[in-house]
Amino acid sequence: MKTVTPKYPQAVVHLTLTENAFEIMGTVQKALRRAGASSAELTQYSMDSMSGDYDNLIRQVHRWVTVA
Repeated sequence: MKTVTPKYPQAVVHLTLTENAFEIMGTVQKALRRAGASSAELTQYSMDSMSGDYDNLIRQVHRWVTVA
């Protein structure tokens, strides 16, 4: 997988393999809010992350925040 610089690198999330898609989306949205993302950006993240399967969700997480 190629390295992607996230839109909000200061927003750091810790994910586990046991988290489901809704938990992941909620965790990322909280991190984005804390990092100062606008309502429009939060909506865009939600739309992007729901536009495909689980693998797409994970790609979108890496596009938007830093995964530690």
